[in-house]
Amino acid sequence: MKVITSYAVAVEEADWPGFLALFTPDGRADYTAAGGVEGPAGQVAEWLGDALRPFGVRQLLIVNRRLRFQDTDGYPGNHAEVTAGYLSAAA
Repeated sequence: MKVITSYAVAVEEADWPGFLALFTPDGRADYTAAGGVEGPAGQVAEWLGDALRPFGVRQLLIVNRRLRFQDTDGYPGNHAEVTAGYLSAAA
């Protein structure tokens, strides 16, 4: 779950290179449940940066973490999906 905490810290600190480093080259993120975008990590980082730019202080609390590993192409664990609830506060 260290990756999830690192994700929250990267968003809080607007550390987009750090955010992108948490994803594989084909990694994606989905913020559609919050009215945002879904897509490649780079596209999502750009959207987050624009959406959060007006806020000098951000806090992202991530809860109810669920991590699923899938076996694809005969290699166990070569695909992972993380689902988590979050509360975002900005000022």
